[in-house]
Amino acid sequence: MTPSSLHSQASTVPAVQVTQASLIYNPLQAPVHALADIDLSIAPGEFVSLIGPSGCGKTTLLRVIADLEHITSGSVLVNGVSPHEARLARAYGYVFQAPALFPWRTVLGNVKLPLQIQGRSSAECEAIARQHIERVGLSGFESKYPWQLSGGMQQRASIARALSFEPRILMMDEPFGALDEITRDRLNEQLQQLWQRERRTVVFVTHSIAEAVYLSTRIVVMSPRPGRIVRVIDSTLPDERHLGLRDSPEFVALAHAVREALADGHDE
Repeated sequence: MTPSSLHSQASTVPAVQVTQASLIYNPLQAPVHALADIDLSIAPGEFVSLIGPSGCGKTTLLRVIADLEHITSGSVLVNGVSPHEARLARAYGYVFQAPALFPWRTVLGNVKLPLQIQGRSSAECEAIARQHIERVGLSGFESKYPWQLSGGMQQRASIARALSFEPRILMMDEPFGALDEITRDRLNEQLQQLWQRERRTVVFVTHSIAEAVYLSTRIVVMSPRPGRIVRVIDSTLPDERHLGLRDSPEFVALAHAVREALADGHDE
């Protein structure tokens, strides 16, 4: 098999493939059905948002993909292997709701950490970390500690850390949910631009319809518990986006479709 055919074969493997996945907590005593019969395929390079009411299982689904939770039945593959194998292969970076930076480490020290764990040389850790700090717009803040940064800047440092070891998939669990609207808008725009440049696969959890519509190539709408996929909505927006698009008829129509799907999920 030639290198080109190997590349072609790899490009056809979904970044994420979830098949008939269900998750039941405490199945023997007082069972809680968190996820039910989830089918979802995410192609490499997609930006997919999971949206739904609180408690619908969207973070649980993200954690299942990331090998932080384990399904009761069904199957999950990440880059063609199990989530556990993908985690060991460092196939993805994970950005939590809170930045989760180590307060005794500077921005540079926090971003270098995954590379140091990998055993990279000191010079390599430094160079790669500085490159990703620049990508998220934090050049000049390398020596600052987390407590010296705004919430938005802390989250950008967290994103730089998640990207530092060049994962193929970026998983983000409501990373901007605690920020004010102006900061959130700015980080949405920066994240969209970052995705444009690098075309990594992104799986993004949000409560915000506007955020999901602005960022995503597809929006996965989930129902109240047990979490099921009510509808998957393809974006009709152009790939390259700016915040002004939120006033366009296309954006308003997509937001309306998401809102209707959320309402349908409640009614079922």
